[in-house]
Amino acid sequence: MREIIDVKPLEDYKLLLTFDNHMKKIKDMKPYLDKGVFKVLQDKAIFNSVTIEFGTISWGNIDMCPDSLYESSYEIE
Repeated sequence: MREIIDVKPLEDYKLLLTFDNHMKKIKDMKPYLDKGVFKVLQDKAIFNSVTIEFGTISWGNIDMCPDSLYESSYEIE
C-alpha cells in the first residue's frame, strides 16, 4: 500500500502528491467537485487546507485511498 508523504495544493484544483517511493504526481480534483462530500472543496480555502493523515490526503472528514490516488494521478518530471 502506497502512502502520501507530502501534498501541495496547486491552481485549478490540482494537488501535487509525493508518495513514499518519492514519486511526484499530479491529481486533478475537478471531476470530484460536484459529487457528494467533495462539493465543499469548491471553496478554495477549504481545498487549500488539505493535510496528510494516516498516509493519505485529508480535509477533516474527507479522505481518499492513497492507492487510488497513485493509480489515478499522473507522474511529473
